[in-house]
Amino acid sequence: MKAIVLAAGEGQRCRPLTATRSKVMLPVVNRPILEYVIEALVKNDIKDIILIVGYEKERIMNYFEDGIDFGAQIKYVDQGVQLGTAHAIEQARPYIEKNTDFVVLNGDNIIEPATIKDLLTSFKGETTFLTSQKNDICGYGVVLTKGSKVTKIIEKPKSLVSHLVNTGMYVFNEKIFPEIEKTNISPRGEYEITDALQSMIENEEDINAVTTTHLWLDSRYPWDLLKSNSSMLNRKGEKTNHGEIEAGATIIGDVSVGENSIIRAGSYIVGPVAIGKNCDIGPNAVVLPSSSIGDNVSIEPFTTLKNSILMDNVRVSPHAHVSNSVIANNTTLGPYFATEAKNNVSIKLENELVDAGKIGAIVGEDCEIGLRVLAKSGILISKGCKIGSDATIRENLPESSIVL
Repeated sequence: MKAIVLAAGEGQRCRPLTATRSKVMLPVVNRPILEYVIEALVKNDIKDIILIVGYEKERIMNYFEDGIDFGAQIKYVDQGVQLGTAHAIEQARPYIEKNTDFVVLNGDNIIEPATIKDLLTSFKGETTFLTSQKNDICGYGVVLTKGSKVTKIIEKPKSLVSHLVNTGMYVFNEKIFPEIEKTNISPRGEYEITDALQSMIENEEDINAVTTTHLWLDSRYPWDLLKSNSSMLNRKGEKTNHGEIEAGATIIGDVSVGENSIIRAGSYIVGPVAIGKNCDIGPNAVVLPSSSIGDNVSIEPFTTLKNSILMDNVRVSPHAHVSNSVIANNTTLGPYFATEAKNNVSIKLENELVDAGKIGAIVGEDCEIGLRVLAKSGILISKGCKIGSDATIRENLPESSIVL
């Protein structure tokens, strides 16, 4: 069986983190989200993978190459213009043999092998898709069923009609392609696979659903990465050391340390924590649970990091306090930098007010932040910003902003 993995979109709701990479390449425990998807497919013996790419496709292709290092055989298909899920699946049509079944899934959800297995073991030669039970259905498509048969798909309902959420994981056969051809463009200006499925339901074709209780994590917004990161760190429970831990450093719990990294004396690290390669931590730095630190990161003395993600090549200067935050690649945080982290924060994105829970700051790539800067809770700092000393950031900063 082949798999079509949809990885062409940007993930605009995850800006500013997706300003230079697609959502599928955002790191969770120092691995791109897409890598978890490919790993889950391979462990179900689905190794022939068609990746539908588009936005920032070079980053995806350079990382996964031909897929051999990941146990897969990957073929890349460029969607060109992102015109929806049905249009993306249609791009892979020339590579799907007649009379064969294939899996379709999104590249921006973290899953485990058992999640895919739930779908495969319930497939009986008819269109089948995977659902998951969620208390909060806001922003999701939901599914109404009678037994295992789907009776209706409702995109982003305004009231609670079902707790069954569509995960975007399907098993199709070639009958789906004629349905895609008949699909009309949606109000969003896209060709949606759910519209094709709804048409099949209305024509009384058998569309089946199976509900998984296994891992399915969707990071719709930048702060959702923190929840995914914490969840995966707790699941992994990894305790490895490929670096150097100086005498006087304290390591408690599940902490993984990458090659050529050094934890200097007086540092205090409480897992679960993941530290990448070539990092320099301390002396006298504190790293608290649910934190991931990428490659080539330096955390200087008397700094505290808590429940945060630092991507690659980040420098955190002395006496900083970073909590409940995501800091993207190649960013420097000056001495005494601090993120405020309040509970129950609501953030306005375009015309939508979104509950972000407890959140510090989201900082994009290539930012330079000076001495004694405070980022208020829920602030989004876009890529390439330069912030001078003694500033308090109270409003979101657009790309390449300069704050004196």
